[in-house]
Amino acid sequence: MTMDTRLGRRGFLGLGLAAGVVTLTACGADNKTATASGDAEAADLVMTVWGGENDKTTYQKRIDLVTQKYPKLKITLQLIPNDGYAQKVQTMIAGGKGPDIMQVAESVNVYSSKNQIQPLDDLAGKAGLDLEKRFGSIGNLYSYQDKVYAIPDRSGAMIVFYNKALFAAKGIKAPSADWTWDDALSAFKELTVPGKQWGYAGSGWWAQWWSFVYQNGGKIIDDSGKPAVASDEVVEALQWAGDLVFKHGVVPTQKDYANMGADVGGDQAFANGKVAVNTTGFWGIGGLTKSKIEWDIAPLWKGKQQAVTAFGSGLAISRTAKNPAAAFKAIDFLTSPDAQQQIIATGQDVPANLDVQKSDAFLKPSWMTKPVDMNVFGESSGFVYRAPFIPQWNEMQKAFDDGLADFWLGKQDARTALTAIQKQLESIVKPA
Repeated sequence: MTMDTRLGRRGFLGLGLAAGVVTLTACGADNKTATASGDAEAADLVMTVWGGENDKTTYQKRIDLVTQKYPKLKITLQLIPNDGYAQKVQTMIAGGKGPDIMQVAESVNVYSSKNQIQPLDDLAGKAGLDLEKRFGSIGNLYSYQDKVYAIPDRSGAMIVFYNKALFAAKGIKAPSADWTWDDALSAFKELTVPGKQWGYAGSGWWAQWWSFVYQNGGKIIDDSGKPAVASDEVVEALQWAGDLVFKHGVVPTQKDYANMGADVGGDQAFANGKVAVNTTGFWGIGGLTKSKIEWDIAPLWKGKQQAVTAFGSGLAISRTAKNPAAAFKAIDFLTSPDAQQQIIATGQDVPANLDVQKSDAFLKPSWMTKPVDMNVFGESSGFVYRAPFIPQWNEMQKAFDDGLADFWLGKQDARTALTAIQKQLESIVKPA
């Protein structure tokens, strides 16, 4: 499941999928659109994003701040349903009327490889934007062939949600970044009551088991751009994740989840007290605000090294943008502390801006109803590995989904499954 499609499992505060394209216009002067080489201060821009009602509200608040800062910029927000977003924006670009600013995520290089979005290095340089200083290790996350194609906007590492009462009852210390795989397994075993309660919700999603791969020194795509999923490091990591289900019995099987209810997955099972530990993103917090369990969050444990998947999205400029300089001016402000604070103020997501992640606005958000250690996101930001956002991202994910189906049913071992997937990926993924 990619970031572009994971809305189906999110529990953001106030999230509701839009039924169609929703257009909102920011307050600002009614100026004529500037040309690409014209005035960066005056422009009429279109910005496309995906999401639901809370996303619409949050982006609009941020856009309003842009136009307060730069009155000659006019930005019209178009909210597009997630399942039709890519097709919609690509159709707009192909017709010469693409958005000026567009939200992107893992599929960023699906766009960049087709010349649908512009490299931003020169614009960032002219603006004096230091990506590493503002965003840390994810500053160059949305790059391809040494060119940056999007500026990080929302970002948060996968974190550990744990049931404080269940841990206390067993006398187990809270999870931490210093936990090893063995520590995690030992805790999961103690927290499991066969048929009634499980230690861990599982790691069948790519974002979960890929973290173990990179912790184990493996890579999905190697440094030369070739698939590397049949390596010993990747096989060992995936097998460890599968053994939690079928060898150790500390993770519910698909049948166990089905018996809990047709729509129950790891997030809901954790909220219902059926599993003691869950690994997911920031959106899990919104889903727990009304839960009766005592819970908190912690960084993901480590393997041979620290590594964790980061979620989020970036802001890109389409190739048909009327005024790239003005569009970048808006992006620069949208990722500044003033605008980024709105992301956490509404409970939408984790702001990519490191200064905001360290601020009281993030560490103690006004809507939080329980004491939660939000420092975990800042601590985890140092562990984020650079995921392979290759142009063939969608085809690669389908190969994993199809090729691991039997593995996640306990019918196949990791080496057999990954050897077959490796061959398939070699026909799909071509080094840049």
